[in-house]
Amino acid sequence: MTLFHTLKVRLLTLLAAWLAPSAAFACKLALVLAFDVSSSIDGAEYRFQVDGLADALLDPAIADTLVFNQVALTVVQWSGAGEVETTIPWRRMLSINEVRRFSDRVRNMERPWRRSNTAVGDAIAHSASLFAEVPDCTRRVIDVSGDGAENAGVSTRKASQTAADQGIEINGLAIDTMGLSITEFYRRFVITKFGFVITSRGFSDYPRSIREKLFRELIKPAS
Repeated sequence: MTLFHTLKVRLLTLLAAWLAPSAAFACKLALVLAFDVSSSIDGAEYRFQVDGLADALLDPAIADTLVFNQVALTVVQWSGAGEVETTIPWRRMLSINEVRRFSDRVRNMERPWRRSNTAVGDAIAHSASLFAEVPDCTRRVIDVSGDGAENAGVSTRKASQTAADQGIEINGLAIDTMGLSITEFYRRFVITKFGFVITSRGFSDYPRSIREKLFRELIKPAS
């Protein structure tokens, strides 16, 4: 994305907020950010995920849209069967300072597991249950990022279908180090009907990928 396009998007977002202030008093989106922390992800790769998200949230166009839509954010870390936690509870992005504080919490959060399996279905089921805490948000989305296919826990396909039946959208960020096998797994079993998958070509590509995914979720639906 060019600098001109980024500035244009930010200007349009701010102009919309000025012209329609009443729209800014409702939560337009509740977004669960679910990180894979299974054994296939080493310490450096974990930092690519954490720092990549923290930096993406501070992108001016993304941060402005988070505030304008009063987006509710929460972070889930997940690994094997039964190993899933809400690391950062729901927070409403009511100001740029709130976005900065959330970014700092992401950057400094501790990793709960290091040597376990990959239970994608458990991550989805847990994430879906969290929306009961934000009933006023009009759109509900789960972001699942990871580098492996299901090898433990409840069925990924079943958990995804259950979420879809509840009106929840699921998008994926597939970290593929060789080929596109994880991307294909996410397309077939993880995302919901109108969801999408962004492919990260290895962990060093994660910062670009997470920014692209957030931009597509937050800005393109409103454009």
